[in-house]
Amino acid sequence: MNRGLVLRFENLVQLRGACLQLRALSSRKVYGAQWKPVQLSAHPMGSLLLHPQLWPKHRLTSAALSQCRHLATKEETKKKKKKAPLTKGEVEIRQKMTVQELAQAMGKDIDHIYEALLYTDINLDSVEPDSILNEDHIKMIVQKSGMKYKSAKLKEEKERKNTDAVKRQVVNYPAVLTPRPPVVTILGHVDHGKTTLLDSLRKTQVASMEAGGITQHIGAFIVHMPSGEKITFLDTPGHAAFSAMRARGTNVTDIVILVVAAEDGVMQQTIESIQHAKNAGVPLILAINKCDKPEADPERVKKELLAHDVVCEEFGGDVQAVNISALKGENLMVLAEATVALAEMLELKADATGLVEGTIIESRKDKGKGPLTTAIIQRGTLRKGCVLVAGKTWAKVRFLFDENGKAVDSASPGIPVEIMGWKESPSAGDEILEVESEQRAQEVVAWRTYVEQQERMKKDLEVIEAKQKEHRLEYEKQQQKLAHLTWRQRKAALYKANKHLMLSRPKERPEMDENTLSLIVKGDVDGSVEAILNILDSYDCEDECKLEIVYFGMGDVTENDISLAEAFNGVIFGFSVKANEGIKKLADKKGIKIKLHNIIYKLIEDLKDELNSRLPPAVVETTIGEASVLDTFSVTAGKNRIPVAGCRVHKGLLDRKRKFKLIRNRDVIWKGSLSSLKHHKDDVQVIKTGMDCGLSLDKNLEFSIGDEIICYEEKEVQQTTSWDPGF
Repeated sequence: MNRGLVLRFENLVQLRGACLQLRALSSRKVYGAQWKPVQLSAHPMGSLLLHPQLWPKHRLTSAALSQCRHLATKEETKKKKKKAPLTKGEVEIRQKMTVQELAQAMGKDIDHIYEALLYTDINLDSVEPDSILNEDHIKMIVQKSGMKYKSAKLKEEKERKNTDAVKRQVVNYPAVLTPRPPVVTILGHVDHGKTTLLDSLRKTQVASMEAGGITQHIGAFIVHMPSGEKITFLDTPGHAAFSAMRARGTNVTDIVILVVAAEDGVMQQTIESIQHAKNAGVPLILAINKCDKPEADPERVKKELLAHDVVCEEFGGDVQAVNISALKGENLMVLAEATVALAEMLELKADATGLVEGTIIESRKDKGKGPLTTAIIQRGTLRKGCVLVAGKTWAKVRFLFDENGKAVDSASPGIPVEIMGWKESPSAGDEILEVESEQRAQEVVAWRTYVEQQERMKKDLEVIEAKQKEHRLEYEKQQQKLAHLTWRQRKAALYKANKHLMLSRPKERPEMDENTLSLIVKGDVDGSVEAILNILDSYDCEDECKLEIVYFGMGDVTENDISLAEAFNGVIFGFSVKANEGIKKLADKKGIKIKLHNIIYKLIEDLKDELNSRLPPAVVETTIGEASVLDTFSVTAGKNRIPVAGCRVHKGLLDRKRKFKLIRNRDVIWKGSLSSLKHHKDDVQVIKTGMDCGLSLDKNLEFSIGDEIICYEEKEVQQTTSWDPGF
């Protein structure tokens, strides 16, 4: 008893000494050192925190030091609070697990999952490692594997707040509205003189730069009239491939000038242009071009347009018609005055204050400047430093350029401008909206990307559900056929019937089929790439040769394109782009084809030739001679009886080296070669027209009088694709 009191007294002395030293340390403000818990010698469960400066002074035995322990930190406490481990044979499952994820959760390989799926209504041919499984199927697979399932706790996904940017409300206060130049789109059929007309109006040589005389992509220009007015012109391609770009041009325009050649009249793209203008609700001005030619007939053009509800003023309508010659510059001022007069009637005004709104007309990549866009400003005034959003990308405007490439400080409504500073290239036709800051722009882009992902997931889920429903119906039909069996017999029969699918399932994706053409498409601007992709969408000859687009984008051919083409055994098609000498040498070294074109229809013709080269050659039979069987008999060779036909050649000749076929009642009953060909008793190689002969086949077939013997040769002929792109 006394010994216990002594020990407690010693502990109190130690504790008092430690407290006095702690007070001294605190007065000297000693911070940041590591405190160490130690146990008192008398009471192992009692611990004391000591500062490092107290360690040497505190008398502790080595045994006591060995009993020192670290106090648990917050991080260590978190680690200890782990969820309860799964018991042996228990699998944590959740909704929408893939085959790969379920295999990992079960600790099995993928083949085990496929084997378990044989007992279900799922078609194994359509199942891949990343395929999503139904919850019922997941539970069934776990149970079939002799395991138990445990549902994972679902995290409630918070509904994301819509952070998209929207247009401002339309303000019709006269004080803020100012006149703006009209945006005029020139439409018409290919080669009817649209670019020549613009060339004459703005006094520049654009037409001479166009490949093949065809505008390849959209351009926006300002024309200054002698009276001081400005007119913004959009030049759209007339070729059939660029219908989407023509439609986009009319969506931002105020007036459409329809150019029709006086000698050709109304053509396919003329009708399409009229339809675009009607859909956009835009008024028309008719420009009848090439009136200087002797065969020109402007009146015929006006009458042809009546069938398409384009009624000129002289027929009681409201469409102005102007006879012009774009090449000679005749009546161009009359056309310009008609445009200005119509614009005055429309009273075109816009709000030049507040946040900017506009539309991207075209998008391209420049080697030194990065992504560039041509845009028409529709509201507000665009200046350097503005933060813009378009589609799923954004820009802080670094520079603005006019149509001549000259840097400008601002662009007001109705003015075309080229914008530099985009993070990525937006798509032509995207709406431009100005936002307050870069952070706000990133929020908008993140929201739009999220919405697109959700829509894509929804579509994928619909396809999956449709497939599952189809397979479930097939499964139910199969179950009905086995309804008379016991459940054990049904499962065994179902497993046996589907086992071959498991064995035949490829372990890896098969190598690229030889009868597949893989394409890498590069274009100068977004609209050009879009036009080519639209043409490729019309490809409908997959049974002849598969067409796969590996990559498409803007800009010159790069080393990355070469690597892709090498990996997929593909061909690079470039439209109005270049490939430097280093790229060409690399392509030659790796055996990669680079096909560069400046005219759209020549690119498509080259593509069709490439498709033709991938098609297997077709075997064509050419008839050399024909003979009729007049009599039949047989000869004996050893113990064998050989049928012989007595024939007369009535067309061409019979050549023993060639192939033959026997036709009876218009049906081919044999193809092969002759075992003998004789004229009288002599073996011969050739029997000509009008001569008689006896022949026997390499197969023991009986002849009938009236049979036809055809001598022919087979030639391999290169097939051509039946794909018709429409021009």
